[in-house]
Amino acid sequence: MSLAITQLSTADFGLRWLWITPLVLVAALIAGTAIGETPIPVDTILKVLANQLLGADYAVDRIDAGIIWNYRLSRAVVAACCGTSLALAGVVLQALLRNPLADPYLMGISAGASTGAVAVAVAGIGAGALSLSLGAFVGALLAFGIVVMLAHAANSGVGGGRGVQAAGAIILAGIAGSQLFNALTAFIITKSASAEQARGIMFWLMGNLSGVRWADVSLAVPAALFGLLVCLWHRRSLDAFTFGADSAASMGIAVRPVRGMLIIAMALVTAVMVSIVGAIGFVGLVIPHAMRFIVGSRHTRLVPATALAGAVFLIGSDILSRVLVSGQVLPIGVITSLIGAPAFALILVRGKRS
Repeated sequence: MSLAITQLSTADFGLRWLWITPLVLVAALIAGTAIGETPIPVDTILKVLANQLLGADYAVDRIDAGIIWNYRLSRAVVAACCGTSLALAGVVLQALLRNPLADPYLMGISAGASTGAVAVAVAGIGAGALSLSLGAFVGALLAFGIVVMLAHAANSGVGGGRGVQAAGAIILAGIAGSQLFNALTAFIITKSASAEQARGIMFWLMGNLSGVRWADVSLAVPAALFGLLVCLWHRRSLDAFTFGADSAASMGIAVRPVRGMLIIAMALVTAVMVSIVGAIGFVGLVIPHAMRFIVGSRHTRLVPATALAGAVFLIGSDILSRVLVSGQVLPIGVITSLIGAPAFALILVRGKRS
């Protein structure tokens, strides 16, 4: 009887999310399009969408139409994709590494992706054969590989308390890897970029959605959907990994192939987002923890909840970046860090008490 009730409640939860998710996401996208230094009425946004998507012929001011379609809507869509991807990457890394502080930013993946993207764009590495996204992907994998090797070397020979030691070593290795690749990025910019290039790249590295257009949407949307589908497909494996690799193996999961595929998938989507908007911190750390508090640790619930919350969070952060300082657009990474740093401290304090 209790099992039937549990299954029914899970089904009801999934059904609610099936209806709520599109509505919340559409509302967030409309808010991201409407709110700015110059507010735009919602009815104007709907008319522009009808004109562009349905071939309607509503009379709309050309300037407003240009702002909505060519600037704000594409920016909101990319922000949603980026928030979804980074939040899901945090969920996966935290499950695989069994570490509540793991996320693409702290694990060096974002820093490595930034280095790869800058190396291709500024230093010309690859001689035109590598795209910006591919360069970012190579950098992300290289950075994560170095972090894993550092953590493994730090844990070799550890006796009692190995799990606690490993958790700390992973984070310390991630910080070291991030600093290394941030230094490499700065070196490449200093050596190869002009003063104008350096200024633009440094602003981009802090997270910048100002230059986003529909061409970026065509890259961000497939990457975000790919990351979401991979997480949903492996949601039961992620549940098993939260109890350790041995437990996952005992449940019949091919640990190494599944873990490797998940890490590569998350590195790929992170690299794509970094190549579009730069490195944005704390999304993969804050959102998964907030969603665990709300919906629990079962990945059947956690994955879709985190995907939606990540999208809404980054759209909201982008809105704040445009309105917080009058006449100036802040890097979105500044907003996420202002929110994420206190959350990071809270997680550390709660973990210490536990």
